[in-house]
Amino acid sequence: MRAIIIGIIAAFFFAFTFVLNQLMSDLGGDWMWSASLRYFFMVPFLLLLVLFKSGFKKMWSEIKKRPFAWFIYSQIGFGLFYAPLCFAGDYSPGWLVAGTWQITIVAGALMSPLFYEKIQTATGIVKVKGRIPLTGLCWSGVIIVGIIIMEVSHATTVGLKGIVLGTLPIIIAAFAYPYGNRKMMEVTEGRLNVFERVLGMTLCSLPTWLILSIIAGTRSGIPSMSQVTNSIIIALFSGVIATLLFFKATDLTQGRMKELAAVEATQSMEAVFSFILGLLILNSAVPSLSAWIGLIVVVFGMTAHSLSQRN
Repeated sequence: MRAIIIGIIAAFFFAFTFVLNQLMSDLGGDWMWSASLRYFFMVPFLLLLVLFKSGFKKMWSEIKKRPFAWFIYSQIGFGLFYAPLCFAGDYSPGWLVAGTWQITIVAGALMSPLFYEKIQTATGIVKVKGRIPLTGLCWSGVIIVGIIIMEVSHATTVGLKGIVLGTLPIIIAAFAYPYGNRKMMEVTEGRLNVFERVLGMTLCSLPTWLILSIIAGTRSGIPSMSQVTNSIIIALFSGVIATLLFFKATDLTQGRMKELAAVEATQSMEAVFSFILGLLILNSAVPSLSAWIGLIVVVFGMTAHSLSQRN
């Protein structure tokens, strides 16, 4: 239960990503700057956290052991997660991006066989290949239905092209984030704390953000002060606070795939928080009745999914 509560708190801070990305897009900001600036500004925050908490020795030692794994899984877990999410923000409002993002719950469940669970036996702890949690997957299907309802309501205003460009990148991100996170958990095997692991992944993903920032600077010039300010807020709220809370929650469930899937399901609350913050910060228009129904279905599916995993 503790891990689920932490996951919900993380969802609140994650919601600032979707709302502020929409704000930057509405103001004409380049999505590549929005993506890269977040991770650039995450570095000093994380450096201070790790410096005062544990130092850098263990982290560098782990990276030097398997540099290729760190590089690849960091690009997947952070690069292929956040860049597509920012791109999608140019075509969908923040609450819809957050709602569609919940497909990551299904992605996390479907990828369970790619990883191993730790099971306590009479002879000790053994690793067993994970299985797809069928009960949870049924409720994940309810979440997908809710997402479809929301997307259909949005399709009447943006057309097929807008739906594809606003949805396909999110699907890519939805698989990349849990995959990269879980692989890094396997690589580090609990030897690093949450702060060290996030800092290591952020540093190893910097090549992606450097490339995107060069492209953005070439085609759009330097970012506005508003975009820089909003990126700093996202870096602190979503990139540091929310990410560390979420990874802490996943660490509490390490080796127990069903509980891990339940923690990942708490991120459905991002859609609710994004909607509320959108009204408060952006004065967003109230969604249509069908969009409301879709949002309620998503939240119901998330709650049922979490309860089914606890039982």
